Amino acid sequence: MKLNELRDNPGAAKKSKRVARGPGSGKGKTAGRGIKGQKSRSGVTIGGYEGGQMPLFRRLPKRGFNKPNQKKFAVVNLGQLQAFVDAGKLDAKADVTEDALVAAGVVRRKLDGVRLLAKGEIKAKLKLALTGASRAAVEAVEKAGGSVTLSAPVAAAAE
Repeated sequence: MKLNELRDNPGAAKKSKRVARGPGSGKGKTAGRGIKGQKSRSGVTIGGYEGGQMPLFRRLPKRGFNKPNQKKFAVVNLGQLQAFVDAGKLDAKADVTEDALVAAGVVRRKLDGVRLLAKGEIKAKLKLALTGASRAAVEAVEKAGGSVTLSAPVAAAAE
């Protein structure tokens, strides 16, 4: 095979429709938009308009609720902790606090606190001080010989 023999697969490259290029093109003059009306003009979108009928998005009931004071936790899994201990980035002998996790690079930032979840396995004996933890994660840490101390989430600064 030579460079000049290279071809795209048949049907891979579709030619674009060239509109408004004269009457001989078959798509000249009004460029397939018909005559007059909102859709023939440029810069107009109709979106959810249904010709005066009550639009679907207004006929359906509103659902759901976003809690305005919701807490957002940084999540750490047991497997992550074990990987960082094995890599030597976390000291298993010292207390593992939220600040230590940020310094080691386990989490980027604390947000409203750090929450421990039970994904993965932990073998290291860690003494953890975190904002929250799942019941399964606490049991797994205690089974490995460590302990988990939980504190209340940090309240946002009052304005």
